[in-house]
Amino acid sequence: MTTTLVHIHTGPADPNKATLGLLIALTAQTEGHDVTVFLAGDGVHLLAQAHRELEGEGTGVVGEHLARHGAKGTRFLVSGKSAKARGYGDDLLDGLNASFAMPEKLVEVAAAADTMLCY
Repeated sequence: MTTTLVHIHTGPADPNKATLGLLIALTAQTEGHDVTVFLAGDGVHLLAQAHRELEGEGTGVVGEHLARHGAKGTRFLVSGKSAKARGYGDDLLDGLNASFAMPEKLVEVAAAADTMLCY
């Protein structure tokens, strides 16, 4: 099985790109890849309830993607610095296989991944 890292740093200002990252991560997970999603920068907003209705053109709805990821157990790493800077706490991670991580963790999982995609 190959490992895939999907790094999403795009937030609600670009719904097409943000939801595309979640869709591609879900597709890789469905096809049997070991997937980690790292959310940083404005990408952390995608986990907030206020943005779960965000929809891209042909790329789906954030909340629906997150529900499917939750059911599949996709691993989410969330920049603790980005989340804190945007006013989020531990409840941002509720319902997902998720934890806060620092930049060093992103470098670690990127170096170990067979494929890295950025959105």
